[in-house]
Amino acid sequence: MITIHAYSKQKDGQKKLSKNFKVKEFACTDGSDPIFIAPELVEVLQKIRDHFNTPVDINSAYRTPAKNKAVGGATYSQHLYGTAADIKVRGVKPSLVAEYAEKLMSKKGGIGIYSSFVHIDVRETRSRWRG
Repeated sequence: MITIHAYSKQKDGQKKLSKNFKVKEFACTDGSDPIFIAPELVEVLQKIRDHFNTPVDINSAYRTPAKNKAVGGATYSQHLYGTAADIKVRGVKPSLVAEYAEKLMSKKGGIGIYSSFVHIDVRETRSRWRG
């Protein structure tokens, strides 16, 4: 079972979830207030940040159903549940980020490699793809 916490962007936006990540970084880009975040996702992203010793930029994390539809996201996208993030690690190729993520989540989770970012999610099953 995956734990998911609910936050308010307005009230909790500045709250630190880990050494390098704040609640507001996981907010939907449509400006909506609620944010759902799986603590396990934050842990994985922090490990990636620590490993490469460089900032991790979150392009998209939690998405409202309307935003997910607007961007052409999968019907049951992990972004809808707060268990996914599309990230860029500054100065690091997506393939190298995915390779390290594989070491962290070899038996579970989703890892999607795209030309300019990597999708990371903490689903209970294993899924890999190229976008």
